[in-house]
Amino acid sequence: MSNRTADTSVPITPVQAERWSPRSFDPTHTLTFADLVAPFEAARWSASANNIQPWRFLVALRGDELWQIIIASLAGFNAAWVHTASAVVLNIAIEENAEGKHNAWARYDLGQAIAHFSVQAHADGLVVHQFSGFARDDVAEKIGLPAGQTIISAAAVGKLGDPDALGEAIAQRERAPRERKPLSEIVQLGA
Repeated sequence: MSNRTADTSVPITPVQAERWSPRSFDPTHTLTFADLVAPFEAARWSASANNIQPWRFLVALRGDELWQIIIASLAGFNAAWVHTASAVVLNIAIEENAEGKHNAWARYDLGQAIAHFSVQAHADGLVVHQFSGFARDDVAEKIGLPAGQTIISAAAVGKLGDPDALGEAIAQRERAPRERKPLSEIVQLGA
């Protein structure tokens, strides 16, 4: 695959510029939990409001029971590619404490944690694609997720594969130029 490094307006850290979210995974690559320890360590050290760390991650390795539950719950387009990843991580926000008090920052903090996970995984030679197109409530029920915890998203993890193996529609998306809104549309100085 051609160079996928982002065309940034100013230089940024290479691991940030190079990180992207492919859908093409090597279906023969296997991961162990040990392969994911460094990305989870990076997630553990992400910023957290009041250091509550309101996140949990459930890891499904290809073929295990949790994997089967997730794969069966995939919606539409995601069913065409997620199954080729080596692992799927469920990203869970702990939105209520043991006393039932709501944590308004839980999803924000989880987002930071999974971002750190993704960057570290990329630095370690893995690729990550976060997705939400699956029956989260059904998965939560099947795994007995405790009250106050919410599956927010999932992340497919593995080694980069051949986009042609997944068909032309996905291959075209994989090869499309990487684009982002210009800074002028998302950043404003002052009110």
